[in-house]
Amino acid sequence: MARDQPGASANSSYLSTAHPRVLAHRGLAKEAPENTMLAFATAVAAGAQYIETDVHSSLDGVAVVAHDPSLVRVAGRDLKVEQLTMAELRRINLGDGQGFCSLSEALDAFPETRFNIDVKSAGAVAPTVHSIRDLSATERVLVTSFDEKRRAATAQELPGVASSASARRFLVALLGAKTGVSPAMRRALSGLVAIQVPEKALGLRVTTQRVIQRVHNLGLEMHVWTINEPQRMRQLLDLGVDGIVTDRADLALEVVASRS
Repeated sequence: MARDQPGASANSSYLSTAHPRVLAHRGLAKEAPENTMLAFATAVAAGAQYIETDVHSSLDGVAVVAHDPSLVRVAGRDLKVEQLTMAELRRINLGDGQGFCSLSEALDAFPETRFNIDVKSAGAVAPTVHSIRDLSATERVLVTSFDEKRRAATAQELPGVASSASARRFLVALLGAKTGVSPAMRRALSGLVAIQVPEKALGLRVTTQRVIQRVHNLGLEMHVWTINEPQRMRQLLDLGVDGIVTDRADLALEVVASRS
């Protein structure tokens, strides 16, 4: 059953859908190559409203949907994404007839879908901003990065955009939550709408009721990655987690539906 949204920012359309949220990690790659148009289409067909994805920059300055800086894992090629043009990247065989796609192509193809975008390199900041502006997609994206400089640089160029904590800001907030130092948490999480986190960090459990409640008290949501087992999904939702980032959006959507 949908409940009040303690972490939803009044200014963020990104968090205006039904709660809790399922974020399809790199699309639904069960039967499709990750971070491809096919993986995104499969996730959307399964009912996902949110897609988590990653962006690098091509040689010609286009925001490319890709998690890794190189092609070794996904295509067996000893090349970096930034060494190829967008046209060349589209021709790389990722399987099932899929090549790399641009962020603009993904945003354009799925206009009703919300995208959670991890900016993976400094060179990807400007192309990512350009793609989001060009598609008038600011209200349906969340921009983030493990690196605070990249996160802040991207968000600064997109007034009103939703953003989640970088690794540095999350760790400061976690230590604050564990010690009860709410001013430290408040400063670390200022201007954000969510923290998107693993279950453990620095040897500390993140997904405790105390930490989750303190995040909620500051008006943010907690989304946890990468959770693929339905039983654990249920346990986390029972604890009050607001979103599940998962490789199995199909299973997570079933879990959420069963709770309605």
